[in-house]
Amino acid sequence: MSTNENGDFLPAQDPERTGVVEPSSGEEKVDVPIRRLDFGFLPIPKSQRHDPAVGFKFTTLLNVVFGVASTFTVANLYYSQPLLIELSTAFGTTYDRISNVPTLTQAGYATGLLFVTPLGDMIRRRELLLALLVCAGSITIGLAATKSLELFEALSFLSGIVAVTPQVMLPFAADLAPPHRRASAISIVLSGLLLGILIARVLGGIIGQFSTWRNVYWMSVGLHYMILIVLYFVLPDFPDKGLNLSYFQILFSMAKFAVTEPVLIQSCCIGLACSAVFSCFWVTLTFLLGGEPYFYNTLAIGLFGLIGMLGVMTSPFVGRFVDKLVPWFGTLFGLFGLVLSLSIYTGAAIVNIGAVVVVCFSLDVAQQLQQVSNSTRNFAINPAARARINSVYIISVFLGQVIGSSVGTRIFLQYGQRVAGGFCLGLIGFALFALLARGPEAKTWVGWTGDIKSFRRVPHKTQADVEKQSTHAPEVQTEPTAEAEELNTAEDRALEDEPEEEAPIIEAAQSSPTKAV
Repeated sequence: MSTNENGDFLPAQDPERTGVVEPSSGEEKVDVPIRRLDFGFLPIPKSQRHDPAVGFKFTTLLNVVFGVASTFTVANLYYSQPLLIELSTAFGTTYDRISNVPTLTQAGYATGLLFVTPLGDMIRRRELLLALLVCAGSITIGLAATKSLELFEALSFLSGIVAVTPQVMLPFAADLAPPHRRASAISIVLSGLLLGILIARVLGGIIGQFSTWRNVYWMSVGLHYMILIVLYFVLPDFPDKGLNLSYFQILFSMAKFAVTEPVLIQSCCIGLACSAVFSCFWVTLTFLLGGEPYFYNTLAIGLFGLIGMLGVMTSPFVGRFVDKLVPWFGTLFGLFGLVLSLSIYTGAAIVNIGAVVVVCFSLDVAQQLQQVSNSTRNFAINPAARARINSVYIISVFLGQVIGSSVGTRIFLQYGQRVAGGFCLGLIGFALFALLARGPEAKTWVGWTGDIKSFRRVPHKTQADVEKQSTHAPEVQTEPTAEAEELNTAEDRALEDEPEEEAPIIEAAQSSPTKAV
């Protein structure tokens, strides 16, 4: 690998750097003008402008910013749920009518998943994210100030549409992160998403209890504009994907992916089932703890959400673990963890409160493991279509949440906790069947074709590893060539979009003929 006079890698050959554009061999280098304005009038900070010769490094700070932004933007979907009684009193309406508010918010979110998030494959993500945050903050001002129930319902629907910021950030993080850190980057954004779902109910309930419900939304306004300012200064102006597709072609291709990609279909089945389990557990936990034999009050029940947050905060460890695995096996281990958690829940949740505490923590860790692994597999399908593929997957996850909260609640109330636990175990059984029906190296829609060598992923060499090898290894006089591998699964294609390091073939004499890519 080439280095400069200080011994540092050149940008195009730095494995930690993405977004570097080099001319092909034999072509002259063309100076590409650096983009300096967002929306044609807003200056882009110099450090965030895209220089094709330099690219970007996805830092830990930016990854954490993505996670925090995901937490407080997705929370806007859930603030109303603990405030329904206060909202019905304030607008002078019935509980049945005010229950339309969270329904409309979720309907808006589904609309945004379908029609807004695919834009991440069409336009620059920096402009899309800044526009979404401006819209979300402005709409939330209306939620905090309006005295009309009809306007509040309409604004709730619109706030759901623009609350898809985390779903734009998720594939963006996958594009920015180098291959050997991709699962870690995804896990932090996903943990922010899960944390937002849990923390919204806590913040909404506490502020609504000791203040007015309007202050919950005023707080959200401040958080949105604060995140907007931070992202303006730290968000890279990563180039668009240059697909030259119209908006309707983008939507059509998304529908095509939903029926032609076996890995995506497999992930959607698993994601739907696991999301239904996650939603069923946390919705019915209130009934479990508030009834026999525990009879806990609202504050005590709310504290169990903090245990779930501790499980979410293990995301950096989960991400590093998945980075070392073939993602198919990460999904398998996550499903085994869910089976273990739900078995404890079904057998002991009404016997000992310690079992409930253990399940609150372990369920969240196992859910993260399977979701990070699934997302890693999905993003390896087609790097140029990550936003559309993520939209399809998240829509299935959203449908799972609806099934878990509605069907799971009815089963719990009519038949009890253990039957609800059995329902959740049945869903995980379906997820395991969907996973095992197609192996990690399968070349067909169903089956176990291909060679399974190990559940560990072949490590991607970092800059330090390459420096150490070049320092201690003897020089090889033959010209370096790259050994081709057959890319027969989504996991094999995980590094296809990144420049690979050159390595001399030492065993060329004894190797079989090179396989065609």
